[in-house]
Amino acid sequence: MESELRSIGELARASGLTISALRFYDRSGVLVPALVDPVTGYRWYADEQVAPARLVAGLRRVGMPLAEIAAAVRHRAEPAVLGRLLDAHLRRLEDGLADARRELSRVRALIDPEENPMTTRLVLSHIDLAAAIDAVRFAVGTDPDLPVLSAVLLEAGDDGVRLVATDRHRLAVSRVSGRVDGPPVRALAPVDLVDRVRALLDADAGSAAEAQLRLDGSAVTVTVAGREITGTALPYDFPDYRRLLHGHVTGAPTYRIPVDVPALRATLSGAAPALVREHEGVAVPVTVLGLDDRGALRVLDGDALADDDPGAVRVGVNGRYLLDALDAGDRGQLVLELDGPIAPLAVRRPDDADVFSILMPIRL
Repeated sequence: MESELRSIGELARASGLTISALRFYDRSGVLVPALVDPVTGYRWYADEQVAPARLVAGLRRVGMPLAEIAAAVRHRAEPAVLGRLLDAHLRRLEDGLADARRELSRVRALIDPEENPMTTRLVLSHIDLAAAIDAVRFAVGTDPDLPVLSAVLLEAGDDGVRLVATDRHRLAVSRVSGRVDGPPVRALAPVDLVDRVRALLDADAGSAAEAQLRLDGSAVTVTVAGREITGTALPYDFPDYRRLLHGHVTGAPTYRIPVDVPALRATLSGAAPALVREHEGVAVPVTVLGLDDRGALRVLDGDALADDDPGAVRVGVNGRYLLDALDAGDRGQLVLELDGPIAPLAVRRPDDADVFSILMPIRL
């Protein structure tokens, strides 16, 4: 049989992986040999393992984490799943490049702050900017002990600005494309300034097609149709929200469920919470989401929880927070992404990967 198989050296030459890498991926369970000689310990591989080995080699070259390489190999015959994994890794690489550019810009400013001002100007659609604010405003924190969360993070990149808000229990992200003049920069806009900007965008919605946004790290200025609003950015470091994105919502979710938004909103508005949990001395109503026999989303009541299969999918969330996320994201169809009872729940627009929100689950 060995004569019909490839040695580890032959697979290395055919795939572009080194022999040591093939041994590593064997130990990791990613590329297990078709046969291991019980006497010599030599590894032998089948011809059909060349293609997955080449896939591993390519993903290894672009720095994909081991767990995602393993998932890519498992799902290599499923283009949709593999495509989501590749898209998620590409977003991670782009975020890392944006982070590096920001840090280098800060270093340059430290070396010569007068020669390298950190001012960045953007020209944006006022309609898109208003929509982006609406998509994140509901997630701004209100805890007076956490002033860093009572704001919206503005991150200017090469071709637009990303908006991020979180109150620790939920996180919302949106993005506006536009013309950018200046280095990547971020500013933390206090919520009262964000609300004033939003009102300005409404007031001039019919008179101007563009909004000009100026960020210099210490100030945020928005100009629409000759009217200007400016405010001081908060002097805090915003939490590293990318850790949550990379850890939970950029890979392939276990369940990706299209949502009938009006029907779900009506159910959430009319149904009593299935459970009540106490958090920091406050009673929190818990809405429990599950799947029916056809894989469609359903809201479980107390009776359904008692009768349901203990192995069934159940995710507990704050129902009011879910309603807020539906209202902020409702521009057509939405998709809920579930990974299990202790993983965050993502609310996405299927036609816009840059706009989504995440809700922290409540342990049932």
